Amino acid sequence: MTSRERVSLALAHKEPDRVPIDYWASGEITGRLLKRFGFSTLEQLLNRFDVDFRYIDGPRYIGPEPAVHADGSVEDHFGVPRVRVSVGTGENTGAYLEAVNFPLADAKSIEEIRDYPKWPSPDWFDYAPVRQQVAAAQAAGKIVVFMGDRLNRCAQLKPAMYLRGVEQILLDLAQQPEIAEYIFRRLTDFYLEYARRTFEAAGAGLDIFMTGDDFGTQIGLFMSPAMWRRFLRPGFQAFTGLGQRYGCKVAHHSCGSIKPIIPDLIECGLDILNPIQPEARDMACPELKRLFGDRLSFHGSLSIQRTLPFGTPEQIRNEVRERFEALGPGGGFIFCTAHNIQADTPLSNVEALFEAYSDIGRY
Repeated sequence: MTSRERVSLALAHKEPDRVPIDYWASGEITGRLLKRFGFSTLEQLLNRFDVDFRYIDGPRYIGPEPAVHADGSVEDHFGVPRVRVSVGTGENTGAYLEAVNFPLADAKSIEEIRDYPKWPSPDWFDYAPVRQQVAAAQAAGKIVVFMGDRLNRCAQLKPAMYLRGVEQILLDLAQQPEIAEYIFRRLTDFYLEYARRTFEAAGAGLDIFMTGDDFGTQIGLFMSPAMWRRFLRPGFQAFTGLGQRYGCKVAHHSCGSIKPIIPDLIECGLDILNPIQPEARDMACPELKRLFGDRLSFHGSLSIQRTLPFGTPEQIRNEVRERFEALGPGGGFIFCTAHNIQADTPLSNVEALFEAYSDIGRY
């Protein structure tokens, strides 16, 4: 069975030959795996692990040169200064970009926010490379996914947090709702046009459109379900509707405990929910499958906080088996980790994970 046939059956809530496999890992882990196997390309590694999905890079940024500050921080395309932070030690060292400050944190009015000079434009991207990226993924016979990178993924709450600050945007929901609504609308409009141009450039070659916005912490939603419905559901529904108009299945990445709004996500047209974070409260896989498994497919669920970095190969196999037994019956499940495999994970555990996928996930 080909990857395309396998995933198509799984997303139709039917059982293919095996559970489809996806690969999410930090750049440090990917680099170490390439070196371990003597590979020169990511494609070789994905084939080694029998991965069914290929993520395109998406449009190329051609906008204004990012500003560099005296402290070494570099602005992203929203004007948010970020500094590179290293974590871990030795070969387990990783890095990420940390926001230094929030440029709209002190704004007092919609007019100030409207006049912010660094709102990005869809014109700041070159969409021409997308068609070639899609063609390469299709040539490999894989499912083609457009998600964007971590700092430029169709979202509302997360970029609002970077622009306004986590505490301030949440306070805005209650104290200055007109400001919150304006920011979310501005972000939604930008990403709708950015995504639309990407779909046009892809020429109907995309299979899955994945948005990403963390709606929850590990103990609950960032806001009440009623607030989510007022402030974020309209934009979320616009994203899913756009993907569907271009013939895509729509996936969404949200860390945390988000069970109360899963029915809303389904009503908005969501096809695939990622990552089913196992450490989050009230996100037990058997219960989610029982409640929503006839209408929603699940992607992820393997722990990168505990099992992958600290477990044994046998514990990894046991977790893969548990997920297969809970989420696999009747299709509607894709093997993947609950986020990128982090730099503190032994490569032997990564290999054990993909071996378990192959051995255990067969129908």
